[in-house]
Amino acid sequence: MTGTLAGQIVMEGFLNVRLRPWLRRLLTRALAVVPAAIVAILWGESGTAKLLILSQVILSLQLSFAVVPLVQFTSDPAMMGEFANPGWLKALSWTAAVFIAALNAWLLVLTFRP
Repeated sequence: MTGTLAGQIVMEGFLNVRLRPWLRRLLTRALAVVPAAIVAILWGESGTAKLLILSQVILSLQLSFAVVPLVQFTSDPAMMGEFANPGWLKALSWTAAVFIAALNAWLLVLTFRP
């Protein structure tokens, strides 16, 4: 659900794709609910447990793609004006962003290492 809502915001805010609210809600909810319902019907509880783990792994991998632009935007005085992050918060934010990316890279190494 989080991914579809983030996709909706990106479509509207950055790509300027405008849909009627009812159509946007229908599409984003269907993208989230239909695959889960199919897995639940076909594979039952064990399938939904595996799907839940997979969704959490995918969300963790997507986190860097949300954190890095967020830190960039909130640290830019041209965009944020007086509300831009001070230096110490920029350093802390970039440290957290790099740490998240490094953990995800390590996850990928452990997953695909022979």
